[in-house]
Amino acid sequence: MINFSQLPFRPALFSSLKNYNKELFVKDLMAGIIVGIVALPLAIAFGIASGVTPEKGIITAIVAGFIASFFGGCNVQISGPTGAFIVIVYGIVQNFGISGLAIATFIAGILLILMGVFKFGTIIRFIPYPIIVGFTSGIALTIFTTQIKDLFGLQLASVPESFIGKWIEYFKAIDTVNLWALGTGILSILIIVYTPKFFKKIPGSLVAIVLITVICYILRHYFGITAIETIGDRFQINAQLPQPQGLGLTFEKINMLFSAGITIAILGAIESLLSATVADGVTGQKHDSNTELIGQGIANVVVPLFGGIPATGAIARTMTNINNGGRTPVSGLIHAGVLTLILLFLGNLSRHIPMACLAGVLVIVSYNMSEWRTFKALLKTPKADIAVLLTTFLLTVIFDLTIAIEIGLLLAVIMFVRRVSNVTNISIIKEKVFTTNNPDVKSDDTGISLPEGVEVYEIDGPFFFGIANKFDEQMKIIGDKPLIRIIRMRKVPFMDSTGLHNLEILYKHCRKEKIHVILSGVNGQVREMLDRSGLSDMIGKENICSNIHDAVNKARADLEELKY
Repeated sequence: MINFSQLPFRPALFSSLKNYNKELFVKDLMAGIIVGIVALPLAIAFGIASGVTPEKGIITAIVAGFIASFFGGCNVQISGPTGAFIVIVYGIVQNFGISGLAIATFIAGILLILMGVFKFGTIIRFIPYPIIVGFTSGIALTIFTTQIKDLFGLQLASVPESFIGKWIEYFKAIDTVNLWALGTGILSILIIVYTPKFFKKIPGSLVAIVLITVICYILRHYFGITAIETIGDRFQINAQLPQPQGLGLTFEKINMLFSAGITIAILGAIESLLSATVADGVTGQKHDSNTELIGQGIANVVVPLFGGIPATGAIARTMTNINNGGRTPVSGLIHAGVLTLILLFLGNLSRHIPMACLAGVLVIVSYNMSEWRTFKALLKTPKADIAVLLTTFLLTVIFDLTIAIEIGLLLAVIMFVRRVSNVTNISIIKEKVFTTNNPDVKSDDTGISLPEGVEVYEIDGPFFFGIANKFDEQMKIIGDKPLIRIIRMRKVPFMDSTGLHNLEILYKHCRKEKIHVILSGVNGQVREMLDRSGLSDMIGKENICSNIHDAVNKARADLEELKY
């Protein structure tokens, strides 16, 4: 029977309310209002760039923002649609439609919940840094590429899905550049860049959208300049909260979209935990990674029921929340409430926002995501890390994020196995064995002299499938045949089935050569595995010694018997 009290689910909201007071509420209220306003242009931009309508981006920020703050494990995390999902969401919408995206998001939500329940929150943070940088830099370049059409106002009947195909079409349509759109986009970028120099707490993206929208409205309605396309020219704004709808789940659709769901789940987990970790460093608090995954999972299960897109923790909005005083999940709940009020009462005004202005916002988002300085620095690291970085980056850009994540995780496993394998050493000792870890360090340990006919075969490090080749190579150069071989395992923290198989091969090889085998320094976990497999009975439990002293004494006694 499941003991629910032991489940890794402790929402930060409930614990933070125990000592909640008026002072904290005032701070959360101000932070929530500001973050809600900041989140509006980003939600619209991410929604449009993802291939859906602008209000779906806002709805995602509302629903996911509320649920993730309510159930999540971080006090200050703000969740919603993010730039990282643009590439994968756009691809799913193009290939499977909005209904396919809803199913993929739902699958991702279930997977995120399972990751949290099975305590994968800490494991997922061990993904190598070059892979994460390769993902984010690749996504940033892809987002930038998708915005070229609107930034330059290019006249294209359709835009290819592939990265290279997009740029080919862009160059073909270079003579259709709309200077009004280009000027709008460039002015938006300049406003976003220079706003922080004058207004520290007001985000440049908000200033750009408000100011540029007003200017373009005046140009259109008072000067007759209609060359600048707006959201209303392309989309019909539905400024109301949608009713929940079914997903139409079938086994066929789940099977078809399961891979996309895995991609969304892994990307969402990585970004949410990275954002929460950054927040911890600023606030001095510590988030619960498994609860955060469950909270994000619940949000992504519910969001598609309202027509939303995938959501995750957003670093930019989370930092805005922290910088404006937010310290509990209440600010995240308020941010969702502010967005709801904006959608219901001001949503129709969003149709006047120029598309080139949103493109400018996303150009800055892609630049901030690119981490080009970090990318450049990683190019000076070991060749293996450079190869992983470039492989992940190129796969993300040239192919798609699903393939990049699958290959990236495979590379992560290979890197881990390779590095652990390099830690494990196998050596043969024939004259003197030391009991200290380092015989070069001065100590009272003068070593134990080995009797003639006895050698020690020492395994230093994990004994698992990753060192199978190293083991086989060492077996081929064993050299002279001793009478007794002591297999010293004091530095073997764990052993898998491949290591067990290799040990059995070694024992059978020794028995065939009439070499007596003694094991030394076997820890409890490895001993239990030997017992379960029956290998300890095969070797003889009397030949499994707790330390090297007992093993050498046993070898001396056995030598006497062998003489007779």
